[in-house]
Amino acid sequence: MRKTTLLTIAFSSLLILPAMAQLGKVWTDFQYYSVDLQNYLRSNVNETFRPLDIRTQGALSNYSGELNIPDPVSAGKQVRDDIIINSISGRYENNSAVNGAGVSNEVNRIVTRGAVVSVLGRDGQVRLKTKLEDTERSIEIIAQTIEDADSFFDDLKNQVCKITTGAGGVANVANQGLCQSSIQQETTVKILQEQAKINAENLAQTIQTNQTVQYTNLNLANISQQVEEANRARRVDSAAEAARLLRTSSQIDLFGRKP
Repeated sequence: MRKTTLLTIAFSSLLILPAMAQLGKVWTDFQYYSVDLQNYLRSNVNETFRPLDIRTQGALSNYSGELNIPDPVSAGKQVRDDIIINSISGRYENNSAVNGAGVSNEVNRIVTRGAVVSVLGRDGQVRLKTKLEDTERSIEIIAQTIEDADSFFDDLKNQVCKITTGAGGVANVANQGLCQSSIQQETTVKILQEQAKINAENLAQTIQTNQTVQYTNLNLANISQQVEEANRARRVDSAAEAARLLRTSSQIDLFGRKP
């Protein structure tokens, strides 16, 4: 119980901390992402799902895992089953099964939009900017370290190699080994420098790819919503047309009867 309370307090404290990210602090960064997602859900569930906002918020809370991220599939299923069991109709849908499916799909969409906001929203961009700046700063530090090491290795090689040419016997062999070792160390450091550049470039490319994926998810969510609205409008038109034909046929039948 005490451990759970401490974790809750620690997680809640993230709500008031600045949304800054540090290079390598992957768990802290993910907690900030999770907080942004939960904040988006709390801000939009009431408006989006009214009068089912309490049921929807409860489902999202019940199916939030260890990462404090809701499972949209399980939460949507709970809301859908609740609507079907209690025969709850919607503003535009009298069929509880169809209404439940629509609300479940909307749960998936709102979680997707929350994930997009967590990455590409204002706070998410602050974290990405900080991470990119830290990466560039790390590259600059590595470059300066390499430059200092190059100067040191040059002085060391000059001194050792001069001693090597003038000495003989055991000292000559030892100095040759030391000279070769310094050259190998210099080569290793340069390789590490290039690897650091590649890793930094991979990080930048990963971030850009992640942004593209989030935009794709957002577009897919919007497309699914448009298709659902189009289907709803078509059903409404079909129902209205059927009612009109029924009324017309009833009037014709009345005119054709004999008193």
